[in-house]
Amino acid sequence: MNTQRLLIVLTAINAGLLSYQLVQPRPGAAATADVPAVIRARALEIVDDRGKVRASLAVLPEDPKVKWKGRPYPETVLFRLMSPAGRPNVKLGASQLGAGLLIGGESDPTYVQVLAEGGETTVKLINKDGLERLIKP
Repeated sequence: MNTQRLLIVLTAINAGLLSYQLVQPRPGAAATADVPAVIRARALEIVDDRGKVRASLAVLPEDPKVKWKGRPYPETVLFRLMSPAGRPNVKLGASQLGAGLLIGGESDPTYVQVLAEGGETTVKLINKDGLERLIKP
């Protein structure tokens, strides 16, 4: 008989705990409901502890004053990652003409540039001494 009473008491405790879990508000669910599904903005900047911009994502409008291959510089989406000194070490851009990726080294002008514009692709390598190598298919 003692075993039966113990099982009844344990079952009642379990039922009580289950009821408490079902009724209890969930902080994780409330926090998730407050988070927007989409963030809409014209630009996004991420700053470090000193307030210096270290990453940016922006849509740059067409600029008729700046010429690119004889045409106005097109509207471009540009993503930049900057070094602590403020130098953009990574640039990724996309426009109607194509896309490009630039990865910069520690010293200027060390970088690798990959471009795909129209039907052409190029890879440009430049070292710290300014020696350049252009690779085309």
